[in-house]
Amino acid sequence: MSTIKYRPSVKKKLAPSEYILEPGLKNAVEVALALDQPLLLTGEPGTGKTQLAYKTVFDLSQGGEANFSDQLIRFDTKTTSTAKDLFYSYDALGHFQSANIKRDAGQTAPDIGSFVTLQALGKAIALSNPKGIQHPELRKQLKLQDDKPKSSVILIDEVDKAPRDFTNDLLNQIENSEFFIQEMNEKITRGDGQRTLILLTSNSEKNLPDAFLRRCVFYHIPFPSADLLRKIVKVQVGLPTNFTDQMLNPVIDFFFEVREKSIRKRPATAEFIAWMRLLALDKIAKVDDQNLRRELMRDNLSILVKTQEDLEAVSKL
Repeated sequence: MSTIKYRPSVKKKLAPSEYILEPGLKNAVEVALALDQPLLLTGEPGTGKTQLAYKTVFDLSQGGEANFSDQLIRFDTKTTSTAKDLFYSYDALGHFQSANIKRDAGQTAPDIGSFVTLQALGKAIALSNPKGIQHPELRKQLKLQDDKPKSSVILIDEVDKAPRDFTNDLLNQIENSEFFIQEMNEKITRGDGQRTLILLTSNSEKNLPDAFLRRCVFYHIPFPSADLLRKIVKVQVGLPTNFTDQMLNPVIDFFFEVREKSIRKRPATAEFIAWMRLLALDKIAKVDDQNLRRELMRDNLSILVKTQEDLEAVSKL
């Protein structure tokens, strides 16, 4: 009878310094910085669009005139997102319920600042001018330890999910140097000399208005070539020293065969890395027989193939 054996975890968080930045992508980030325009990134899921944001934060926060924060500001776009959501959100229901509870108990009404949460652009503007933030609840949210202004990198993820008006409104709002929190009667103004780099991700530029595209820097991240996958593996997987390119090439070839055969969902770079870590754990480098090595690759297909249709398509590999 077969039993389930314990296996150590191979999950590993990618360090920003390990991100392999291709020259074209590096240039696109620097062009967006120079022009003060958002950078729109497209590409298959798992090609590193989000990880680029962490890499950019890491590099820009190492020093420079603009004093970039070492924390990424992230906004996950929803189908209901509006441009106002980029600045702050107000929990009206929570405020109403808390006010009623306090009133019934004969206590002081709750501070409205406890129900206002600064969002992506709102945080960036506030961090650029911390002296202008007087409300203690807002200062607490920003974790301000001093009044030193900071520049920020903002990731607005999957912008194509939002209603069509959101994208045009987004660019209009980006150009604003201030915003007003109506519920608190408080205006927050951007500080002089600070920068905001905005990275937008989308699974396709086809769903975005032309007017929006005209005002962005654009870069499509292609699926990595075999050469780039080889570099990624060496940096992120931690293969044994005896795992040569001659051993690695058939593994990469097999992965591309799986991608070619897959019908509904082709495996992404992130899944390839996870698959390689499993193979390294199984000590594929010590398997000399090519047939046994290929069998070992097939045994771990569950990380690459995610539908029954695709499993049937690749089962004969």
